[in-house]
Amino acid sequence: MPRDINELKTRLNGDVPWSARLAEALTHRSYAVENALAYDNQRLEFLGDAVLEIVLTEYLFLLYPEYDEGAMTKLRSALVREAALARLARKLELGEYLLVGRGEMESGGVDRDSTLADLFEAVLGAFYLDAGFGPVREFITSMFAAEYPEPRALLSSINPKGLLQEYSQARWGQPPVYTVLRTTGPEHLPVYEVEVSLRGHVAFGRAASRKQAESAAAQVLYVYLTEHDEVKE
Repeated sequence: MPRDINELKTRLNGDVPWSARLAEALTHRSYAVENALAYDNQRLEFLGDAVLEIVLTEYLFLLYPEYDEGAMTKLRSALVREAALARLARKLELGEYLLVGRGEMESGGVDRDSTLADLFEAVLGAFYLDAGFGPVREFITSMFAAEYPEPRALLSSINPKGLLQEYSQARWGQPPVYTVLRTTGPEHLPVYEVEVSLRGHVAFGRAASRKQAESAAAQVLYVYLTEHDEVKE
């Protein structure tokens, strides 16, 4: 049994004159089909996706005045990834308010990343229609700022080797160098320790595969270089 929708209204914004749209946002297609409803949350998801895009575009534009269009596009893509939005939906416990069909419930759909990401966007769509742009913008930016205070760190976790490569080539015209320092553990469960070096900067990574260890090392070095912006000539 889903939780009381009035709890969610208060948690989102108790001052908003909420309409039936929020209930629509919390209605999964599977529930609508099983109960012969004429609506589900897909239209609101479509709207919420657009609202989220414009709000985050403005947010990143103001947060990183030194970034060009390409860099901001990558950051925005990292923030609206399915896993990132699902994390915010779990923070709000949105899945506990969602109406889903029996089959979807039994298959664990309520906690599926794709379902939660879509739900988050649908709720934003309802929020926008009932409250207007200002309140929904404040809600979105405060949530993202609290959960992802440094978007660059989130971006680096997606493809850290690629990002470090781009940074290195653009800054110095040379690639980073990866070195396997040692491999420990049994043959069926090895642990790789890798070093990445770049213009005198060094970082280390440790993982169950060489590729993962290189990625871990690249992420540490990329975050360090972009946050500190230190250059060794």
